[in-house]
Amino acid sequence: MSFDPYEALGVEKTASEAEIKKAYRKIARESHPDLKPDDPAAEARFKTANAAYELLKDPEMRARYDRGEIDETGQERAQPFYRDFAEQPGNPYRGGARSGAYAFGEEDDMSDIFAEFLRARGQGGGPFASGFGRGAREVHARGADRHYTLKVPFLDATRGTRTQITLPEGGRLEVTIPEGAADGQTLRLRGKGGAGLGEGPPGDAYVTLEVEPHPIFRREGDDIHVTLPIAIDEAVLGGKVRTPTIDGPVNLSIPKGASSGRVLRLRGRGAKRRGGKDRGDQLVELSIVAPPEIDAELEAFMQRWREEHAHDPREGMPT
Repeated sequence: MSFDPYEALGVEKTASEAEIKKAYRKIARESHPDLKPDDPAAEARFKTANAAYELLKDPEMRARYDRGEIDETGQERAQPFYRDFAEQPGNPYRGGARSGAYAFGEEDDMSDIFAEFLRARGQGGGPFASGFGRGAREVHARGADRHYTLKVPFLDATRGTRTQITLPEGGRLEVTIPEGAADGQTLRLRGKGGAGLGEGPPGDAYVTLEVEPHPIFRREGDDIHVTLPIAIDEAVLGGKVRTPTIDGPVNLSIPKGASSGRVLRLRGRGAKRRGGKDRGDQLVELSIVAPPEIDAELEAFMQRWREEHAHDPREGMPT
């Protein structure tokens, strides 16, 4: 079913990119199938809004739609091609009984007109023509590219996975997330875009990844950062401490006398480097955490230690 993408999002044709994005997010929050699984009307509204957003968020596709070159699904329109021909300077068929329309008599032959147009433009073929000449009326064109945004959990991006996108028209598109995928990375799926016109090839699908934040890990380049809480005794005495990594927990050696803010490196435990086999590192920042309750024994010990082993960690700082 045809629709107006601007009406689908509830915005004016002069709306800015920010206004279009805001309108789409509002509809997604209200009508996404995951939030309203038993509401067909909400699902239909979301699909239409999603299709509209995929078209209008791309400045080039939006401009082509506004000029009438493609329809609301991103498919090429054949009609503007003929309108362009009709308005060519020097075209003997320009004008006609109606403004902007042809005025052909019964003896006019469309194929002769197309052939004359191609000779005038110096084109023996092109993306729209295949054997233009008498009796040939086929039009061929490559399908439109489609653009999608896919939210990916942090660990799925670093480890790699396969998932699916639900398309606005109801179909599904399988996407392989490569190991080490980064936020903002765009994947190209050849031949998964819009269908071609005639014998034209299909377009491509472009999937831009939005990697969701993780409660423990954060990524900087190909390195993974994590803050590791340690107890007072672990900081003083050192020892092996169970430490999370994107591949699962490992034992990390804490040196004696470790201080908060010290960073330890786990080599090769980061994200896979793009285009290579190597991986970044995991950087572990230590954070000393006091017990939730200080009992009498610990208090007495620390008081005695303070008296017998005075230590000022702020020595040398300006006063």
